[in-house]
Amino acid sequence: MKKLSLFILFALLAITNLVAQEHNNEEHISGKGFRIAAVLGHTYINSNGMDGNLYIPSWGLDIDYWFNHKWGIGLHNDIEIENFVVERNDTEIIQRENPLVFTLDALYEIGNGFVISLGPGIELEKNESFFLARIGLEYEYDINKNLYLMPTIFHDQRFDGFSTTSIGLGLGHKF
Repeated sequence: MKKLSLFILFALLAITNLVAQEHNNEEHISGKGFRIAAVLGHTYINSNGMDGNLYIPSWGLDIDYWFNHKWGIGLHNDIEIENFVVERNDTEIIQRENPLVFTLDALYEIGNGFVISLGPGIELEKNESFFLARIGLEYEYDINKNLYLMPTIFHDQRFDGFSTTSIGLGLGHKF
């Protein structure tokens, strides 16, 4: 009887451990939860007739919430760290001073760590602000369970303005 009781106890402990591991794996695989990433990048601006193209340094902060392993939403914030002049619509010269870009993006993981982002946004700047649309591609490379590297490329089209293409490298944390 004592051997049977020990056997049942060990069996119950083993089953409990397996169920707990499965639950933890499901949470990890689900991808559900918050993520935050700091991004260092450069923004390319086609100068449309001005001397040379512009490559503007930028910093970013991405705050994402993932509903599951495929779908998420993100508030992506960037600041371009330079004052510059661009030509808009091949006619008008406009001054830009450290513009801030905020976008609210839908996120979809297409597989193997690649994420497509798409959403509206706004560029705020003291001389003139623009609404914009963003499309982008990110790749999340897991360093460990919580940290990841994230190369990014995205394109912003400002309405009644100009367009930019940015590349960056982020370091993120999953909560």
